[in-house]
Amino acid sequence: MHKYLIAIWRIISAPFRFFRWLFRIIFLWLSKIFSEIHLFLTEEPEDEPLPDTLAKTFENPTGLFFHIDALRKHLLRSIIFLVITTSFSFVYTKQIIEILAQPVGGLEALRAIDITEPIGVFMRVALLCGFALALPYIALELWLFAAPGLKRKSRIFSLFAIPILTIFFIAGMAFAYYVMLPTAIPFLSNFMGMNTELRPSTYIKFVSGVMFWIGIAFEFPLVIYVLALIRLVNAKQLLNQWRLAVVIIAISAAAITPTVDPVNMSIVMGPMIVLYFISIGLAFIAQRQKT
Repeated sequence: MHKYLIAIWRIISAPFRFFRWLFRIIFLWLSKIFSEIHLFLTEEPEDEPLPDTLAKTFENPTGLFFHIDALRKHLLRSIIFLVITTSFSFVYTKQIIEILAQPVGGLEALRAIDITEPIGVFMRVALLCGFALALPYIALELWLFAAPGLKRKSRIFSLFAIPILTIFFIAGMAFAYYVMLPTAIPFLSNFMGMNTELRPSTYIKFVSGVMFWIGIAFEFPLVIYVLALIRLVNAKQLLNQWRLAVVIIAISAAAITPTVDPVNMSIVMGPMIVLYFISIGLAFIAQRQKT
């Protein structure tokens, strides 16, 4: 009788014991993750000058294999996440294409010639939207690769720069859509009094390309911050070379600007010059962090 009671008790208490075991496994897993995160954020790497590091690398190049393998894993995870966000973008791609076509009067103003043209346009917009959604995670993977070589304060500060990177990219795309395109499209479509027959492939390629590269251009301050963090540039050097920077910005604006008129070129140059001086401030902050 006693054995039967024990067996019945084991059957009744089996779900409770299972949940207790499951919660214990989850708790230990979360504790391990949080301890690794704490160690990752608080440990200090060995402070070694860059020339000495390069010299050791040339003496023992096999040490690079570990870092190359780590970079491969981070890039692979980034690509997988990009595939996921691009697949998710398929749901809203048609609505986004309609928004992109609003400056020329909507989808009715676009005339497809090739039978595969709408599909190509759909995939291009989905990929751009997927990249915009995956950008924070891609930046996080790059940060995870570079963070072990940074000091603790720089590591934490650069982690908070990831949402800023995303905001800058979205701000650049919004600037291109709301400021640049309404000025450039009428100029291009009616140049010399000739009306342009708009094709979906060329129009969407033009619009998405401008928005993408302007979004990338808005990341310039964060690039300067990283370069200042590893002591390749400094704020004083950037401030002294501002005239050369304006010339380089003008050349870059001429390459990015979809038109050849100085008005649209000035529209691109204005925010890029402002971003350059913002980058000088970020370089100064990076130097103080490094010190």
